[in-house]
Amino acid sequence: MEFDTIAAISTPMGEGAIAIVRLSGDDSIQIADRLFNSINGKKLSEVPTHTIHYGHLVDPKNDLVIEEVMVSVMRGPKTFTKEDVIEINCHGGIVSVNRVLQYVLKYGARLAEPGEFTKRAFLNGRIDLSQAEAVMDLIRAKTDRAMNVALGQMEGRLSKLISSLRQEILEILAHVEVNIDYPEYDDVEEMTHKMLAEKALYVREEIKKLLQTSEQGKILREGLSTVIVGRPNVGKSSLLNSLVHENKAIVTDIPGTTRDVIEEYVNVRGVPLRLLDTAGIRETEDIVERIGVERSRQVLKEADLILLVLNYSDQLTTEDENLFEAVRGMDVIVIINKTDLPQEIDMEKVKSIAAGHKIVTTSLLEDKGVDELEEAISSLFFAGSIEAGDMTYVSNSRHIALLNQSLQAIEEAIDGVEMGTPIDIVQIDLTRTWELLGEIIGDSVHESLIDQLFSQFCLGK
Repeated sequence: MEFDTIAAISTPMGEGAIAIVRLSGDDSIQIADRLFNSINGKKLSEVPTHTIHYGHLVDPKNDLVIEEVMVSVMRGPKTFTKEDVIEINCHGGIVSVNRVLQYVLKYGARLAEPGEFTKRAFLNGRIDLSQAEAVMDLIRAKTDRAMNVALGQMEGRLSKLISSLRQEILEILAHVEVNIDYPEYDDVEEMTHKMLAEKALYVREEIKKLLQTSEQGKILREGLSTVIVGRPNVGKSSLLNSLVHENKAIVTDIPGTTRDVIEEYVNVRGVPLRLLDTAGIRETEDIVERIGVERSRQVLKEADLILLVLNYSDQLTTEDENLFEAVRGMDVIVIINKTDLPQEIDMEKVKSIAAGHKIVTTSLLEDKGVDELEEAISSLFFAGSIEAGDMTYVSNSRHIALLNQSLQAIEEAIDGVEMGTPIDIVQIDLTRTWELLGEIIGDSVHESLIDQLFSQFCLGK
């Protein structure tokens, strides 16, 4: 494939020690040479690959110094994009890095589209599609666990497993084709329904194993949507502050302080929580608070986990019981807060209404019970199994959907075998399974999907 030369700022905008402008393409070194004056007088086209050089960027028209820089030279194919790559390290600052980029564009490069460097790595065969998607997962990872899952996928762990399954199916298909096209060959073993069933069952079980990790993998990638609910003034905002380890929400003794949904990402034992502190759900005449209560009810419907907070020093009310009814059938942890105050709540009644949900007692004022709560959250979704470092976790929604379709296709093939359907007919479902698995790693995928996926990347990646 032939591409033009692209350039973009590859570091976050803002003030910092260093910023990087990256170029990739056949003309990268030539463009940099037009602007770069090395301290030793050498041209970048003459230096060894994978070396870095100090000097200045100079406007060739008037010899005006643009920036003091360090320039890295990396010749393809041993680069991320498999093309010639130049990285110009300049001073971090909005003006300085933009000036460098503008001169690079002026002298022959084109501004890269979002994700275009990674897209070229994929199109040039450096990585497959699942590895390319893992690059964005790595950038967006909010916990060490999420980062480890993304690193495993970047290294090709999922790709190797999918490729292995596709090879199994391909060998079945090839065997069937030989039997159909060359029935007179006695030295080729005939593919029987029994042999086909054994191989198809193996593929099905491997797909099922991958799907078993998908719930945990998706949580690590996207975070658990966790909603804190309860009556006003039971300690919801205090709970948010305790989990975030920062005073994000206003805490007062006045009911109805929180008027809107407050959102914050929290790392709880390696589990990313998208934590939502809601307005206390109650009937109110206050128009602003009423809007907040309605928003609270809306996010409640979309939550993965509910933290239902009760007051240790109050008796259970009808509003509390209504909240239990509203979260019936959902993953709930009941938190009984304010244990530093005299007990008024009926714990036996709470256990009865909680109906088996985990109950944790806390005194957020005295910072008691938060560790037990974090352990309860982690155990509810992972139960320690996420620590197994050799497992391949499926975290991407696109991959999960394709695996489910693949599972359905292979099960239809197995049903066909069990019903005695001719093998050449069963072959259709096997081929469909092979194609669907191929879409995960990008072996068979539409160009429009590729464009859509890479458009979600950040500029310069």
